[in-house]
Amino acid sequence: MKKIFEGTIVSNKMQNTVIVEVVRQTAHKLYRKLLIRSKRMKADTNGKEVKVGDTVKIQETKPISKGKNFIILEVKQS
Repeated sequence: MKKIFEGTIVSNKMQNTVIVEVVRQTAHKLYRKLLIRSKRMKADTNGKEVKVGDTVKIQETKPISKGKNFIILEVKQS
């Protein structure tokens, strides 16, 4: 199963590549307080027109380059 995440585009200054910030909430193991964790991932655009602030769905794929392991599946305009 390939992982699918939903996040927001924070940078589109590279060719055919965007940086997507994925935010998730997890509970602390001992205290059960909700913690907000975020991670930035590089994703391939597949020729889709995207801009900073768009919400997108990304899917894990085989490595495209050294740091790029995701492709954009769907673009939800913001």
